[in-house]
This record gives sequence, C-alpha cells and structure tokens, in this order.
Amino acid sequence: MARKKALIIGINYFGAENELNGCVNDSENIRNFLVEERGFSPSDRDMVMMSDIPENEGTPFFPTGANIMAAINWLVTRNQPGDILWLSYSGHGGQVRNDDQDRPSGFDDTICPIDFRESGQITSEILHRAIISPMNPECRLTILFDCCHSGSACELPYVFRPDEDGNVNLVDTIKQGVGLIRAAGELLEGGFSVSKVDDAKMLLGGATDFFNGLHHRRDEDVDEDGLAPENFEEHWETEGKDVWMFSGCADNQTSADTSIAGAPTGAMSWAFVRTLKENPEQSYINILQNTREELMQNYSQIPQLSCGGRYDLDQTLAL
Repeated sequence: MARKKALIIGINYFGAENELNGCVNDSENIRNFLVEERGFSPSDRDMVMMSDIPENEGTPFFPTGANIMAAINWLVTRNQPGDILWLSYSGHGGQVRNDDQDRPSGFDDTICPIDFRESGQITSEILHRAIISPMNPECRLTILFDCCHSGSACELPYVFRPDEDGNVNLVDTIKQGVGLIRAAGELLEGGFSVSKVDDAKMLLGGATDFFNGLHHRRDEDVDEDGLAPENFEEHWETEGKDVWMFSGCADNQTSADTSIAGAPTGAMSWAFVRTLKENPEQSYINILQNTREELMQNYSQIPQLSCGGRYDLDQTLAL
C-alpha cells in the first residue's frame, strides 16, 4: 500500500515588524484537511508540522532555514514507488537577484524561514535542488505555496499559461504592469534610501516580467493543455519528476494574508481547501480554475499551476 507523507510549514513571524496573522492557522487547516479528507496519518512518522509557535522554539519543528532543509530531506528521500507526498508552505515570500540571467525580471523567488534575517532566504534554485532533484521519480509530490512571489518558487520546468478560456484578461495584465511601474516611481518620490531602491527594483522587475511575457507569449511552445516551458538554465525538464505545484500568485504578485469567518488565514490556502472539500475528485486544471474563481471575487492575486513535465492537466488529483 502506498505511503502518504506530509511536510506542513506555517510561519507567522511573531513579534516581528513583518508579522503575519494567518500562516499558523493555515498549517492547522491543511493538516486537518489532509487527515480528515485525504487519508493522511497524523503520526510523527508520516507528518511533520513546523511553525513558530513558542513551544516549538529550540526543537526540530521550529522553522529555521536549517530545520526546514532537514525536514525537506526527510520528505523526499527513502520513498518507494507509488508513495504520495505533500509539501505546503505559508509565510513570507520574496525575491533576490538572479545571477543566471534566466529570469525575465532578473530575480529568483524565495521563501523566508523564521531566521531569514540572520541566515538568509531560501532561493528557488536551492528549493528545487533540495525538493525535486532527490525525489524518486515514481512518487508523486503535490506542493502548495501560499506566499508572495511564489509562481516559480520551486523552479518547475513547465507552467500553465492562461488562455481566453482561462483566466487572465489581457487588459488586466497590462494594467498590472503599468501599476508596478507607477508604484516604483511613487516609492522613490518620497525620498532616497537603500531599502526603497531595492523595493523599486523589485517592482520594476515585476513589470518587466509582465511585458516580456506579453512579448514572448506568441512564440512560446505552449501545448494543447496550455503548458509552456519555463526555460531555466539548468534544464530541469530532463529530470522527469512527478511534481505538481499550486502557488498563491504569480512571480510578480503578492499573496493575501486575510481573515475569513473571523479567523486569520492565507487566501490561497483557504480557497484551495474549500475547492477540494466541495468536490474532492477534480482534475488539476479544474482545481486551478475553481481556486481562481474563489479568489477573484475579493483578491487580485492569480494562483498558478506548474509541474515537472508535460503532463495531462485533466487527470484527477492524486493526493
């Protein structure tokens, strides 16, 4: 019988100036969903929960960079063919300069462990090498990242590109690109500082991503499912790993930390769980479309779907 393993990470950054409210709740909600709806075992052998609640400090479950990397190694190694794996992260996401020049914006996506100010952010390339590369190719991994700038956070080689049925209006995309340029200008008008310059560069990088995407979309090698290659320098597509990632927003967007029914939560985590509770047997593309529909009523973020190969998006979620 296939084993199910899960690593669930939620970081609120308690007491910090960048404190979030809903990420620890997200981790609890995801745990309950996996156990109650998808047949995962809550035992320590099969499920690791990491959060920055006070009682976790000083233990392997406190989400420092080193602890997160160790937990990822536990998740993706010593698995058998047919095993089902889950990884979710709810917390801050960021971007750092990309030195490979394989990103149109010039930036790589990152996640921020609790000690990111001391130990640094974890980049998308590091995450790919830690999560995807060591995987048994006969296991299936589903990833949910509810954080800002998460579209390419694990550098999966193929991403679903919206079309006229799907989901993103061209005029809205142009407006978002113009908005990023305007925001960068307004940021610098208030006076010079290094942090403001860095923030402005990130905004302008996001705008560059938008317009480069518009320019290249006609020439992209988009298949009948709407999958297009991401063209990373490392040619991750040669690995052939069975990985599917739902992310809360595109690389150039932020992901909402909100309150629903009186409880703090990440908008993407809430929408994903709600969508699958309403209809547990959905295809990957249906989950993406229904999650987008849930969010578009109140949020500007656009959830993304990427995967490890040119797979059939109409197959039912294996979780």
